[in-house]
Amino acid sequence: MYTDLYGKRRLKVGLHIHTTLSDGHKTPEEALEIYKKLGYDALAITDHWVYTSADMTRDDILLLSGCEYNVGGNDAEHGVYHIVGIGMTNQPDLDINTVARPEIPSHEQARTVIREIRAAGGLAILAHPAWSLNTPAQILAIGDTDALEIYNSVSDWGMSDRPYSGLLVDMIASVGYQPPLIATDDTHYYTGEEGRGFIMVDAEVVEAAGGGMQGILHAIRHQHFYATQGPELHVTRTDENTFKVLCSPCQKIVFLSNVVWTNGRVHRGEGLTEATYTVSPGETFIRVEITDKNGLAAWSAVYSLT
Repeated sequence: MYTDLYGKRRLKVGLHIHTTLSDGHKTPEEALEIYKKLGYDALAITDHWVYTSADMTRDDILLLSGCEYNVGGNDAEHGVYHIVGIGMTNQPDLDINTVARPEIPSHEQARTVIREIRAAGGLAILAHPAWSLNTPAQILAIGDTDALEIYNSVSDWGMSDRPYSGLLVDMIASVGYQPPLIATDDTHYYTGEEGRGFIMVDAEVVEAAGGGMQGILHAIRHQHFYATQGPELHVTRTDENTFKVLCSPCQKIVFLSNVVWTNGRVHRGEGLTEATYTVSPGETFIRVEITDKNGLAAWSAVYSLT
């Protein structure tokens, strides 16, 4: 449990972790211990096509049920989709041999995965779209997901150097698709990629929604969190046309939107802790990124202006 700049209690949550149940290099028990030492309050184990229930929950860390369903093989031209399901109350009715058949277009396979995750009470997250070389058209073809990974640590650590999906986020947001944005590790190797991407969830919202896994799902659905590698980020809309940032000390604060260029978008300096931005004509959304002196970033939600 953490206390933020406003005195609000927050939970540190990891939503994409692999273990020896599929292609990870640590057992589930070892992974939980590693993440507990890193200060996590909750964790989802999301092995490929292997459903992990919440039954392993310990007193010192909450386990969310999870699984990663990868479809489309390795052919970026036709669409590679990795869909992470978290928070299911039962195992989704999904089998790789029936879902991922080559005669079924990969975007239809992904739509089936999303539907069944939701039918089991979970959230469907589009994982590492930049790593998967997803185009905006491919993302839009699978319909709405419950969240999208703007940052995925292992995609930088040892898997093609494409961890950041911000450009894709801005391109799809420009045409009206604005899902919640999360940061994850997608840990496989446990050689340094762990603990580099997570979300900080409003603990009071979680408790008001009943606590536990369902409380965390509620907070994610309603975007009561920010995504980060460590820096703290808070964005408020002070009036119809003004956004204000309060953050831990950083070197850059950027307000991003569908407009290619506008004044006052980028703030640079030493130890920046706040900034304001006035919406320009034609902007249909705003989102914020900050970067600290160590190159660590945090990401806000996408705020619709329409």
